[in-house]
Amino acid sequence: CRVGWSTLQANLDLGTDKFGFGFGGTGKKSNAKQFDNYGEPFGMHDVIGCYLDLENMQIKFSKNGNDLGVAFTIPAALRDAAFFPAVVLKNAEISFNFGAQPFKHSPVSGFTAVCQAPKSNVKNSNVSGTAAVVTKKVNNAPQAIIIEPSRELAEQTYNQIVKFKKYLESPKTKELLVVGGVQVKEQISALNAGVDIVVGTPGRMEDLISGGQLSLTQCRFFVLDEADGLLKQGYTELIDRLHRQIPKITSDGKRLQMIVCSATLHAFEVKKMAERLMHFPTWVDLKGEDAVPETVHHVVVMVDPQKDNSWHNLRKHVQTDGVHHSDNVRPGNNTAETLSEAVKLLKGEYCVRAINKHKMDRAIIFCRTKLDCDNLEKYFNQLGGGPNNRSNPYSCVCLHGDRKPHERKANLEQFKRQEAKFLICTDVAARGLDISGLPFMINVTLPDEKSNYVHRIGRVGRAERMGLAVSLVAAVPEKVWFHGEWCSSRGRNCWNTKLTDNGGCCIWYNEKQYLADIEDHLNVTIQQVDPDINIPMNEFDGKVTYGQKKLNSGSGYENHVAQMAPTVQELAQLESKAQIVYLNRHFKKVRTV
Repeated sequence: CRVGWSTLQANLDLGTDKFGFGFGGTGKKSNAKQFDNYGEPFGMHDVIGCYLDLENMQIKFSKNGNDLGVAFTIPAALRDAAFFPAVVLKNAEISFNFGAQPFKHSPVSGFTAVCQAPKSNVKNSNVSGTAAVVTKKVNNAPQAIIIEPSRELAEQTYNQIVKFKKYLESPKTKELLVVGGVQVKEQISALNAGVDIVVGTPGRMEDLISGGQLSLTQCRFFVLDEADGLLKQGYTELIDRLHRQIPKITSDGKRLQMIVCSATLHAFEVKKMAERLMHFPTWVDLKGEDAVPETVHHVVVMVDPQKDNSWHNLRKHVQTDGVHHSDNVRPGNNTAETLSEAVKLLKGEYCVRAINKHKMDRAIIFCRTKLDCDNLEKYFNQLGGGPNNRSNPYSCVCLHGDRKPHERKANLEQFKRQEAKFLICTDVAARGLDISGLPFMINVTLPDEKSNYVHRIGRVGRAERMGLAVSLVAAVPEKVWFHGEWCSSRGRNCWNTKLTDNGGCCIWYNEKQYLADIEDHLNVTIQQVDPDINIPMNEFDGKVTYGQKKLNSGSGYENHVAQMAPTVQELAQLESKAQIVYLNRHFKKVRTV
């Protein structure tokens, strides 16, 4: 709690800029983020007097009638500024007396109560918070704005709101999903009819706000889901702009509540945003440091074309990304380019091998690029007899940014209904999507962001169900596409295979280093298995069936007891011998005496 005086230019966090002068309950005065000892601490039932002396340009305070002395000398630059009573609170309550009622403690001599000051010396504030506050209900002004990084996650959140709202009898709430791929006229019509909660993606949300169809004047809850993902996608400026437009104090005196959610909430970008936009945020950490759940068995398969020569004679293989279409790549030519192309071929084979080895009938498969997703989808359909073959053991659907919105939605629903066995996707599906009972996940390529590994493997092992995550890691550098802002087409029909340092759109991808970074981040060593992908199961903790809850047989220690029985028996025999030796020596001493 801090009380004091501030000008109209001051921010709401009293005492953290040059326009606010505060006195806090810890016994410190503050101005321009300078906190110095002053007076004494105060708390419940204490009465603090705040005194403004514009003749001598001074501010001072009292506690329970005791004058604490001058706290601040007001700078000359603020001589003509109007000062207003100010307070900032966290988990506290405070009552004010501007002189309308008798003071509990008499004011310091020479000072007048605010409400008794001459009108010529009083200026009324026309600002509430940092944006205009509308008291009349406006249909297109929702009370809650929820921003999601992807269409799929926005739809999932919207559906959960629909499920939960049936338990809210009063007041009735209206919700709206605002994403691309839907006629904007329908969304504008729904807004004009009145909404309470709007869930959407940044692009469509920004279009409606800038066009005036979506108003922020009555927003009380500003929610950023998967906040680190939004920031990494480049929406920092948009978030800042929306935050400036939202009133910080609502018409009924409530402060704006900003909520930031993510499985990797402690990312540097999120912390910086919290410092910039949030006042004394409370951090609620449900899991601590990034870690892999105990319900997830994650392993690594090294893909080494120098040891595995099977790529030399592949008749059917996955179509690669074309990075090496102009290079002289062929078996026996062990150049970096040849080995890179071999990695791409082997990864397609290892992916199919993992599916067959573990009889996977439902899995999510992550690829690095949209092109990789498309190529793997074609390969699966080629192996399984086509997308229309109902008995296709590799039936699959794709989910990435180049697929049209209605196709993405249909593909995701098809996978959820188990009409397709495999969902091949980029990181667009790694965050937040809840697919119940998913037993398997395959990383065709490790992500270059450590946090994305946590998001990816988090798709399995949910709701206490066991999951297996297999990551295919190249043992040699792989040349891959990397289309940045310098690429005029952002990857569409771009075949510039030069490295980015030379004005091209390719980089060398070092997965072994990314694996080391992930292990260092998680503080674990991920188990490596051979290319046959034969993963040993530890029966000590009970029978494991991926996709189902762990089943303990009996006490769960039956096998353990059987394994330990010979050792226990040996220890019992040793103990018996030790006792006999002791008794013999003891009685021998007795007879000698």
